[in-house]
Amino acid sequence: MEIKNIKTLGDLKKAEYQSKSIKDELRDNLIQKIKNKETTFEGVHGYENTVIPELERAILSRHNINLLGLRGQAKTRLARLMLNLLDEYIPYVTGSEINDDPLQPISRFAIELIKEKGDGTPISWLHRSERFAEKLATPDVTVADIIGDVDPIKAANLKLSYADDRVIHYGMIPRANRCIFVINELPDLQARIQVALFNILQEGDIQIRGFKLRLPLDMQFVFTANPEDYTNRGSIVTPLKDRIGSQILTHYPVNIETARLITEQEAKLVEGQKHTVLVPDLARDLLEQIVFEARENDFIDAKSGVSARLSITALENLLSTAERRALISGDKITMLRLSDFVGIIPSITGKVELVYEGEQEGAATVAYNLIGEAVKSLFDEFFPKIEKLKRQDDESPYDDIISWFFNQKDGFELLDDLRDKEYRSLLDSITPLDDLLGEYQPNLSKPDSYFVKEFVLWALAEFKQLSKKRYTEGIQFKDPYGSFISGI
Repeated sequence: MEIKNIKTLGDLKKAEYQSKSIKDELRDNLIQKIKNKETTFEGVHGYENTVIPELERAILSRHNINLLGLRGQAKTRLARLMLNLLDEYIPYVTGSEINDDPLQPISRFAIELIKEKGDGTPISWLHRSERFAEKLATPDVTVADIIGDVDPIKAANLKLSYADDRVIHYGMIPRANRCIFVINELPDLQARIQVALFNILQEGDIQIRGFKLRLPLDMQFVFTANPEDYTNRGSIVTPLKDRIGSQILTHYPVNIETARLITEQEAKLVEGQKHTVLVPDLARDLLEQIVFEARENDFIDAKSGVSARLSITALENLLSTAERRALISGDKITMLRLSDFVGIIPSITGKVELVYEGEQEGAATVAYNLIGEAVKSLFDEFFPKIEKLKRQDDESPYDDIISWFFNQKDGFELLDDLRDKEYRSLLDSITPLDDLLGEYQPNLSKPDSYFVKEFVLWALAEFKQLSKKRYTEGIQFKDPYGSFISGI
């Protein structure tokens, strides 16, 4: 029988519908997906061999789950994707505040209605998209919010005394019966509120203003927490941790390829930007490397973490920087430049927590230096290593480039708002760069080669072979010793 045609309890019984707990639903549907070799958590990258197997084991064990990890590690996304493991529709008693199962009612309303109407009891169908409830743990959360309270208005309207359990107003958790309930940032929940969860997690009964209610709520709890919170803002009380079946540690992407997948999937780029701004592969790798550098940087608080949102907003800012330049110069299409990376600094400064020494340096300076560190880290993958110390007679692939700058007494400037034609012409004037790229990167496309040329200049500056100075209008490269030798 079609689900839409089942509208009464009698019809449901004729269809031989079998009730199932939410944890069994998740378990059975996960088993089916695994057998069918289907992806269980679509759109989550980098967790295939770590977090997702642990999460699947927790679901198979029918556990409540705590996802523990630093910010920007897809904890909430994983919880929301669990919806896909639920049955598409489940029946409930029409009018029930707590989604009563028609075959196993638990509320007074549903029990009395079924007693009165029997097989004629009306039922409705709840889609899995409606079976998700989420609460951010904030200091103002009360027991009344999440468990329930006595409603004086209901008591007055129904002319009932406060001793009657029909005056109860259910909170978020009872209303999410037969649903996935997520509490984000669990340590921020006050200890007395966490205590109110003890019985719900273990025995399934709730207490509201002295009423002794036995409501065997059928729920899948998922909590998220940041390990920093255990000491800085609050803590998960020990008896509550004891009642959570599985605690799963999340992590950041371990390589650039995975990080790029996540960034490109999540970045909200305007279609026009994709056509206006050409982005070399190296630029995308460099963007992700900046985030990796930030996670290892001594000026940035490692305990706080560096969110994956940094690279997502940085990519959006990066393309907008190039797009703005093209709009100003009148270029219809432009190639991303390394100097455009200055435009991502606002994305970095708002998403990293600095230690004391970092505060002394300044957030913008730390962010700018991260770009240089990322250039240094990636350079050896494309060109020979630049030796810090070498014997005087040793030749280097970069000698001709450095000699070219030695002869430029006034330095070499790349302004931020140069038109593409002028930008290319300036870089083409450094003829030794063409020889270097021809030898070590011969397969580069012409547009990509200009980004790589600027990349080489930045790397030489980072390795102290050239000097680089940032001005308001652009960047100047010079030979670090030329002016000293010539007496200028």
